[in-house]
Amino acid sequence: MSPLPFSRWLVGVSALLALPAAVASERVQVVTSFSILADMVEQVGGEHVEVTSLVGPDGDAHVYSPSPGDARALADADLVVFNGLLYEGWMERLIDSSDYAGALVTATQGIEPLARAGQDEHDSHDDHGHDEHADDEHDHDEHGHDGGDEEADHAHGDDDPHAWQDLARAETYVENIRDGLIEADGDNRETYEENAERYLAEIEKADDEIRALIEEIPPSTSVITGHDSFGYFADAYGVRFLSPVGLSTEADPSGASMAELIDVIEEENVEALFHENMTNQSILDQLAEETGLSVAGTLHADALSSEGEASTYLGMMRHNAKVLHDALADPDHEDHGNEDERDHGDEDDHGHDH
Repeated sequence: MSPLPFSRWLVGVSALLALPAAVASERVQVVTSFSILADMVEQVGGEHVEVTSLVGPDGDAHVYSPSPGDARALADADLVVFNGLLYEGWMERLIDSSDYAGALVTATQGIEPLARAGQDEHDSHDDHGHDEHADDEHDHDEHGHDGGDEEADHAHGDDDPHAWQDLARAETYVENIRDGLIEADGDNRETYEENAERYLAEIEKADDEIRALIEEIPPSTSVITGHDSFGYFADAYGVRFLSPVGLSTEADPSGASMAELIDVIEEENVEALFHENMTNQSILDQLAEETGLSVAGTLHADALSSEGEASTYLGMMRHNAKVLHDALADPDHEDHGNEDERDHGDEDDHGHDH
């Protein structure tokens, strides 16, 4: 057999080298607003998606300012996924400026939102546009955006947007993402459905694990975090969270609100303070100094970690439950009636059949 001519060999090698780029170009190009959604999309999309997260691990979507590159990323995308409930006030303007016209997923669609914590207290804070823009979301066009102005970028409506902090509600996120991927890439519908079914089973398993851990924490326990991001966790699992500021990580607490919080700490069963991975830790350090409470660990609320267990969504949720458990659990726990005293949420409300 005669040797392969060099020119044909070179063509063959070039074709092999080009395969990864060709495969990447065939993947569904998905842009998500922040890292938690990116992980969910990767879990459902698998090898058929290439995901770009505008706000990366340990990033703060509350204060993010999009760049021209972000608009280009949206223009080239096949699917855009964002949280909704005015969590990313800047996202609507970004979609408009990019002229994106493809498939769009509002991950919280179909979820009955909770009212944001401390709503009455913070509604008067016009610097974040809470009152002026609370009804913006009802005026959106088919893409769920109306262009808005600069003040709307960091507005939070009357609803708490952090619905992913309840694993049962996160199932709706996954279902919406699955449907969006099918809309963008119907040829791989079966794979997306299978991946979503597997992921939903993993979510229910993690939910059971978290409930078992939290049940060992005395139901009267309160904890303090950097900002109001754990309302859904509290609603689902029964731990009471307090915060020196509202939903926005931009806010600094006033002297009066800090003094009020110190009074609450002294009056109620506040056991520990917890840093968050993307908020100002000095506020909690000041509280620790003034109250004598310890900072018991770091929780991840709005962003995944860049490495470690909390670098995936389910890993993040397990990490938070373990940190809370290790700091707060009753070492002599047997059965203190936690099932009756905690508000775990109704199975009909959350859709679990445990």
